[in-house]
Formats: sequence, structure tokens, C-alpha cells
Amino acid sequence: MAAVGDWVLLSYRLPREPSAPRVTVWRKLRRLGAVQLVDGLVALPASSQNRERFDWLADEVVEAGGEAWTFDAVPGSKEQQRALAARLTDAAAEDYRALLDEAEALLVSPERLQRRSVDRLRRELRRIEDRDPFPPKERAKVRRAIERLSARVDAADEAVAR
Repeated sequence: MAAVGDWVLLSYRLPREPSAPRVTVWRKLRRLGAVQLVDGLVALPASSQNRERFDWLADEVVEAGGEAWTFDAVPGSKEQQRALAARLTDAAAEDYRALLDEAEALLVSPERLQRRSVDRLRRELRRIEDRDPFPPKERAKVRRAIERLSARVDAADEAVAR
């Protein structure tokens, strides 16, 4: 990761029709955890990986008949830097809360609990962590819930093996 104040930006514009490329780009940006600054301008903390991700997306936008550019940027003030970091953290916290809700639903419904459910939750947790440079408190809560689920699955597996 680059210095805390460095960001990579993707500026893009896609035709309204067909809508499929717009939806695809939006979903990929969501998966990356990009912060939308204004319509068609998104940001991620600067890193070679995030630059590469935005370059790939820019290529997809151009192939779909749109326009796209990537830029490196440093916010003009510490307040702007804090605001960007807070937006990134808030988005990750929302994703962690959704994952926590899933884990808690499995904790209260042990009949639905299976190893593959725990494995899927772990994969989703890793995906969120991979794009989360400013971890919110929700991250630790999700980790604990998934570990409780894993312990329950292990105990159930042991009981069946006996």
C-alpha cells in the first residue's frame, strides 16, 4: 500500500444502452470496494494491485464503447483524506455487518449449519479483508462469529464420527 494519502482514481463513462456493461462495471467496482466520488469517478487507496484493477476495468469500459482514464491522486486536504478513508471504512463495515447477519442466522439455526456454509463465509470475509485497508470494528466481530460456527461444525463432525 502506498502512503495513506495516495489514491488511484478511475474516471469512466459508458453509453446508457446496452445496460449490461454498466451493471457489470458497477458490480466489479462494488466488489473492489471502490469509493464513488461523483457519477463516473471512483477511488481506491493507491497500490499496484488497485492500479492494475482499475486499468483492467478501464479496458473493459473502452471495449464496451465507453471512455475511461486512471489517475493517481492525493486529496487536497487532510479533511478530504479523512472523508475518503471514512467512506471506504463505512462501505467495508456495511459488508461486514451483512456477513455478520448471515453468520448469526446460522448460529441460531444450527439445522442449517454445514461446513460449506462456514467455508463460504470465510471466503467472503477474505474477499472483504483484501479490499479493506482501514478495518472497522465489525471485522473482529465477524471473525469471532465465523470461528464460533466453525467450532460448532467441528463438534458436530466429531459427534457423527463417534
